[in-house]
Amino acid sequence: MTTGTAGTTAQVIPLHRGREVVTEPIPAPPGADRGRDPVVALPGRAEPLPEADGVASPPEVLDRLLGFLRHRLTGDYRIDEFGFDPELTETLVLPPLRLLYEKWFRVSTEGLANVPGEGGALLVCNHSGVLPIDSVMTAVAVHDEHPAHRHLRMLGADLLFRTPLLGTLARKSGQTLACHADAERLLGAGELVGVWPEGFKGVGKPFASRYKLQRFGRGGFVSAALRAGVPIIPCAIVGAEEIYPKIGDIRPLARLLGLPYFPVTPFFPLLGPLGAVPLPTKWYIEFGEPLRTDALDADAEDDPMLVFNLTDQVRESIQQMLYRRLSQREGVFKG
Repeated sequence: MTTGTAGTTAQVIPLHRGREVVTEPIPAPPGADRGRDPVVALPGRAEPLPEADGVASPPEVLDRLLGFLRHRLTGDYRIDEFGFDPELTETLVLPPLRLLYEKWFRVSTEGLANVPGEGGALLVCNHSGVLPIDSVMTAVAVHDEHPAHRHLRMLGADLLFRTPLLGTLARKSGQTLACHADAERLLGAGELVGVWPEGFKGVGKPFASRYKLQRFGRGGFVSAALRAGVPIIPCAIVGAEEIYPKIGDIRPLARLLGLPYFPVTPFFPLLGPLGAVPLPTKWYIEFGEPLRTDALDADAEDDPMLVFNLTDQVRESIQQMLYRRLSQREGVFKG
C-alpha cells in the first residue's frame, strides 16, 4: 500500500501493456478510509461508449476498428491480472452479443438502479437454457443499460476454460474461474462480479423443470461477499429456459465427449447445426434489491448457519421474482 499525493491513498496493481508488465498507482475512491482497506477498481473499466445510447455510425465503427488494430500492432493496450482486455471486449465481443440482445431476444430490464455504479457487488442469477447464453446477456444488460456501463466479471466453470479458443476468449472478456480466491480478489478490488450458483444442474435441467431453481451449492458465493463486505444482488432471468427446450439427454455420448450432458431438443440433433439456433424468445432480466453484508460481524463468513440462511434468502428472492415475472408476461415470444 502506498500513499499518493494530496493525502489520497493508492494501491499498486500490476497491469499488462501489450507484453510488458507495468505497475501504476490507482487512487482510492472516496470514503475508503472507514476502517477497511480501500476498495480499488481493477484497470480496464470502460468509459461509456458512443453506441451505448444509440447505434454507432459506420465512420465511428471503422475508426474504432482501426484504433483497435493500431493498438494491437504497437502493443499499446492493457489487460489486468486476470487476462481481461476491455478494448477487445468492446470492439469484438460486445457488438455481436448486442445484436442477440436487442434484435433476437429483445431483452427488457428492470431494477438496474439496484446495481451500484461503483464499488464491489455480487450479482447472483438463475441459470438455464442448455447453453449459458443467459450469463452473457446479463453482462450486456449491465454494460449497455446501466448508467455507469460497468463490465460484469463473470465466474465460470472449469469446463469453459478447458475448451480451446473459448476459454481464451472468456478470459479476455473478463471471466474467471468460479473459485473463492478469484471472487474475493475481484470483489475486494471493487469489481461487479456475476455468479450462477445452480451451475450445470441449472443450465442443463429438463424443460419440465423450467423456472424451478436447483440447489445453490454450499453458499460459497455468500462467503466471498461476506469477506469482501459487498452487497449481494439477486437477479431473475425469464426467457432463457425456452431457447432450447431440453426433452432428453444422451448420457453415453456426453461421457464420451467429457460433457455434463448432451441435450436433445425438438430440433437438435435432428436438424443438425440448424437445430442449434436458439428460439427467439422474449427475455426479461430483473435486478432485485441488494442484500447488505457490510453491517454483519467481521467473522460472519465463518458462521455456517448464517451463510446457509443468507444463501436460502437469496435463492428464495430469485424464485419469487421468477414467479412474479412469469405471471405478468404475455407469452414466450412476445411481451
